[in-house]
Amino acid sequence: MNVIKRVNAPTPKFFRVLRTIGLVLTAVGGSLLAAPVALPVAVLTAGGYLTVAGGVMTAVSQLTIAEEEDDLQ
Repeated sequence: MNVIKRVNAPTPKFFRVLRTIGLVLTAVGGSLLAAPVALPVAVLTAGGYLTVAGGVMTAVSQLTIAEEEDDLQ
């Protein structure tokens, strides 16, 4: 199965929820990194980690598919 078919395949409900959480984490991290005020280094570091973790969580959740029983054999 190539990447295009995998992305377009149905995603299980659990991974749809994880994908949404990952998008929120990415948005929060990006907001911290792009804040127009000077923030402490620890907050900026946490923002970077949130952005990366959210991006990875979103990508993995998007590529997880619900396989049929017949496809497993």
